[in-house]
Amino acid sequence: MSASQAIVPTASASRYLQQLCKHWGHKFEVSFDPQQGRVALPFGPVELKATDSALEVNCRIEGDGDLERMQQVVADHLNRFAHREGELAFDWQPVA
Repeated sequence: MSASQAIVPTASASRYLQQLCKHWGHKFEVSFDPQQGRVALPFGPVELKATDSALEVNCRIEGDGDLERMQQVVADHLNRFAHREGELAFDWQPVA
């Protein structure tokens, strides 16, 4: 299993968390509230936590999967929601 985390600075963390969960809720099992969310992607979960100043994004691959691709898909979707804010900064770090 491999995993990574990014702390993404934004004042709109809760809004982006909810948008992503609602968007993916049409295809995948999701659970969320304004402060945290979880999306069960086929190759592993994405977990999100919102604070006043950042969105914490955790990606985990279970079994076969491409962690870098998962990170890119998550970042691309969140950046679409943040188009007014500009591109969000994702500094992915490995998680043990």
